[in-house]
Amino acid sequence: MLAQRLASALVLIPLVLAGVWLGSPYLDVLVAAFGAAMAWEWTGLCARGRAGVVAAIGILTVLGAVAASVAASFGLAFALVAVGAAAMAVAAVLTGAGSPILQGLGAVYIGVPCLALLWIRADPEAGMATLLWALVLVWAVDTGAYLAGRAIGGPKLAPAISPAKTWAGLGGGVLAAAAVGLIAGLWSKSASAWVLVAISAGLALVEQAGDLAESALKRHFGVKDSGRIIPGHGGVLDRVDGLMTVAVAVAGLTLIGGGSVLTWR
Repeated sequence: MLAQRLASALVLIPLVLAGVWLGSPYLDVLVAAFGAAMAWEWTGLCARGRAGVVAAIGILTVLGAVAASVAASFGLAFALVAVGAAAMAVAAVLTGAGSPILQGLGAVYIGVPCLALLWIRADPEAGMATLLWALVLVWAVDTGAYLAGRAIGGPKLAPAISPAKTWAGLGGGVLAAAAVGLIAGLWSKSASAWVLVAISAGLALVEQAGDLAESALKRHFGVKDSGRIIPGHGGVLDRVDGLMTVAVAVAGLTLIGGGSVLTWR
């Protein structure tokens, strides 16, 4: 399993980094593809494999929102996500494809983070650097949590939701994120290193919350993985659950602070 995970990472990480580096339209296509896959997984999970029309609406919602963010505005893109959520809920009622609340929530859960990623990258001055920092932070949290959890073990973090997670793993993830923040702060000439350390450590908690939320959904439906598309990792949702919450948090911080977190002092 570890060999499969490493092999998948060696393929996916360069692809993602290239998309972030090149920006639009390459990143748009990448986000649309991953978003469509997540919509398929989410709707199938909630409908126990019988999503049908709901899955089609979910995929079209994500693709339409990404297209709108590129061709028109992010305002229209978010409006399409809201419309898609309502359409998925109605379709779930009419076809019996799972809970209408969960199906509708899927459009928001997937669509908003996808748009947040594109919105962050759209900043002509700090967008690429901010998104790269967020990605490296998420990868560092996952790696730090895995290594600390395996090496130290100890009390479980949330045994009813994710039996493998430990408090030691959470601490390792927070420390790894703080290290990323320190490096980013020292590298950046326009940000305070200690501010980035604090923000990065806080985002580690956000990342782990996103991971636990998706684990809770899978636990509710009695499945181990959201899909099988990524060898060693399961589905796309399994791989990016933490990134989705971090993307929304970083976009929110950018709005509140009036600029990229990498420029805060």
